[in-house]
Amino acid sequence: MAQRPDAPTPQPAGPTSLGVNREAYATAADRLDEYARGKDAAVVAATADEIVAVAQLLTREPRLRRALADSARSGEERVGLLRGLLEGKVGADALDLLATLVAGRWSAPLDLLNAVERLGVEALLASAENAGDLAEVEDELFRFGQVVDGNPQLAATLGDSTAPVDRRAELVHALLDQKARPATIRLVELALAGFAGRSFAGALTRLVELAADRRDRQVAYVVVAAPISEDDERRLGSALSGMYGREVTLKVTVDPAVIGGISLRVGHDLYDGTVASRLAQTRNALVGEGSSARR
Repeated sequence: MAQRPDAPTPQPAGPTSLGVNREAYATAADRLDEYARGKDAAVVAATADEIVAVAQLLTREPRLRRALADSARSGEERVGLLRGLLEGKVGADALDLLATLVAGRWSAPLDLLNAVERLGVEALLASAENAGDLAEVEDELFRFGQVVDGNPQLAATLGDSTAPVDRRAELVHALLDQKARPATIRLVELALAGFAGRSFAGALTRLVELAADRRDRQVAYVVVAAPISEDDERRLGSALSGMYGREVTLKVTVDPAVIGGISLRVGHDLYDGTVASRLAQTRNALVGEGSSARR
């Protein structure tokens, strides 16, 4: 997705603005959890779709998102504006959740938009959780990402942000209808639209991580040259859980190009012990030595 019109020049976030945004979102996220607890999955999914629709409205209407994030107005004024626009157009539950967000303090309109998108995603994940499908949705998102990565033409088509989202969504439905859960397909559609300003591939990865986080798990991306056994997966997962103090879910990719060994990424931590990596390091060292010898 292209940079949004009101996207600020990237700068390190100061502790005050970061805290304001986090506090405002956390309040709405807690409210969402209270709302979704014990509710029918279809009801929560419908609320999620309404929140996502409002995020799409805010994407199209920069003046509206600026007004709803305007710190010169009181929270009551901003909530009144929101309700005046949306009352009768979205359900009461979605409107209450959105009002909780809008009542908070936001350092920039883009932050509010990202928060509305994120709340819609969390509501979709909550609906999958209530249906008992959250682990499967997480895995389906990851597996679909693998399929896309393995097909350059498909990756280029789905990742083309200049093509209409609806047209690319038709292709997604042709690939996933009757094969993946409805929540998975809906989340892939959000990735097509550039969830949180990310590329399609980046959005899919983030959605996998949010699904895992909702299950209170960390994601470990593992790349190996050949499939590993279930016992090896369990041992590796157990070791990583001990290191990170949290359950770890493994996302394993088989790539013969790494030749042997293992590449492992958890968050910002990367360990690359593949044969291909060691060969590349050796090659670079030899090239460096050759250059020094010619001087």
